[in-house]
Amino acid sequence: MLKKFLPLALLLAFGSAVVADEADIRKGMEAKLGAKVESVSKSGYLGLYEVYAEGSIFYTDEKMTAIVVGGQLIDGKSMKNVTDDRMKKLTAIKFNELPLERAIKHVRGDGKRLLATFEDPNCGYCKRLAKDLLKLDNVTIYTFLYPILSEDSVRKSKQIWCSADRAKSWNDWMVDGKAPSGRDDCDTAAVGKNQEFGRKLNITGTPTMFFADGERVPGAMALDRIEQKLNLAK
Repeated sequence: MLKKFLPLALLLAFGSAVVADEADIRKGMEAKLGAKVESVSKSGYLGLYEVYAEGSIFYTDEKMTAIVVGGQLIDGKSMKNVTDDRMKKLTAIKFNELPLERAIKHVRGDGKRLLATFEDPNCGYCKRLAKDLLKLDNVTIYTFLYPILSEDSVRKSKQIWCSADRAKSWNDWMVDGKAPSGRDDCDTAAVGKNQEFGRKLNITGTPTMFFADGERVPGAMALDRIEQKLNLAK
């Protein structure tokens, strides 16, 4: 039900009962959005509360007379994007809690810098990213097979996972266009578990990257920005 609200900039809510605290706002917003609310906190601006649900930030007043959907909150003094900064914090993870045993591991140089990616083998942006990542040195990259585009994506993911050299099979396809042709009936539980894990993290598109400091970057990112982030996220 939540998705039908996303194109709107401002949604007038039903009812105007006074809300006593954050717990009541959580309960009321869950009823209005039809979705689980992960967190509620005071935004520090205009008396608005920040409500985080299903990977999106909403703002509402204490009476829930209005709900701001898809808007960006900007600090009028610093012109800093408050919403963007909050999203970085709310969507961050603990890198060491990623199920790295379910990822394809690529090590280059000393492997000290860390990067994890969730990718679909039929994603065009992922193929572009794969070519860029080959240019990195002194890095360990964990590629989570995350087929969300089609059944063919699932089949290719399973074939790559069943390969004797998963990293080579992945790069053969993503970089050189050599499609995997091996078996897909080995123990491919990791692929399904990655899909489930990704949904829990609200990963809705590929590629999605996670750096060592836990910051999430959805979508494409320029190679120089990746290098910069790898050097900072330690």
